[in-house]
Amino acid sequence: MARAVELARLGWGQVAPNPLVGAVLVQHDRIVGEGYHARFGEAHAEVAALKAAGAHARGATLYVTLEPCGHHGKTPPCVDAILAAGIARVVVAVRDPNPVAAGGLERLAKAGVQVETGVGEAQARELNAAFLASHTRQRPWITLKMAITLDAAIADGTHTTSRITGPAARHFAHQLRAGHDAVAVGMSTVRIDDPQLTVREGPAPRVPPTRVVFSRTGRLSLTSTLANSLRQGPVLVTANEIDPGYEHALRQAGVDVVVGGDLVEVVDALGARGLRSILVEGGAGLAASLLEAALVDRLILVQSPTVFGAGALGAFSQVASRRAVSAPRWRVITREILGDDIATTYAIREG
Repeated sequence: MARAVELARLGWGQVAPNPLVGAVLVQHDRIVGEGYHARFGEAHAEVAALKAAGAHARGATLYVTLEPCGHHGKTPPCVDAILAAGIARVVVAVRDPNPVAAGGLERLAKAGVQVETGVGEAQARELNAAFLASHTRQRPWITLKMAITLDAAIADGTHTTSRITGPAARHFAHQLRAGHDAVAVGMSTVRIDDPQLTVREGPAPRVPPTRVVFSRTGRLSLTSTLANSLRQGPVLVTANEIDPGYEHALRQAGVDVVVGGDLVEVVDALGARGLRSILVEGGAGLAASLLEAALVDRLILVQSPTVFGAGALGAFSQVASRRAVSAPRWRVITREILGDDIATTYAIREG
């Protein structure tokens, strides 16, 4: 199952709105075939593994990260292919929460196939966290990523930003973007950095992520890079209130606008538009607002081995003060070495 999870990751950025799925076929303690869902509309992981195994699939055990589908969607039901191949046993990490696609295991069991669930479930759930959450709530799965120094600064004493982390960490950041429906920052970050928020390293995603700017008044400059790069992906500005004339100008320029009374309402509206996962890249004010509103599902801190010292802008400088006894304790999901930098993923709340 660990290998199946590893294979599933290879579809990152290419399969949405489908989940990431990997499959491994084992015969007499030997892998005879493996596969993964490589691109939306193409063969599912089980079918790819069966094709790789050929005749060796008969009587084998299939390990798959998500319950095989029992319905006809873009492709025929995987259950039909599994039964036709003569698979003896199917081991699944996670049941499919989609009522349309679910029921595959019941069909397999009824046909005499031995089934088992829950193997490697934690890893498989984390892999498809946004997909799984989308079936229990409308609100998008939000990951907050911040590049910080050893003293948790995101900008030096002049409060001007610069590259804190190294090349490996920047590549990691672009890979993260590729697997999310949207990449977001606050308006202050746009004014200071004038970012592109595009995927420029690694494989291009099948669908470019929507670039989202969180703001109170929606006044994204019409001369900004974002407002003038719509060919690289859609741009959306949120606001609590916005001047009607300026909103019209943004829409005329091709920038979408979402208005909501508060941050929770705005985030819910983004979910209603089909954005299931949002990668938020700063800054400190937006991070604090999201954390205070309990909207962050995962926090990724990419820490560089440098210190900015007194006067630097802290990543959590705008988060409300808490006493040590009442401060929440976050759970570590993963740690990854990226050159001289370290990326740690924390679970803020369970979705």
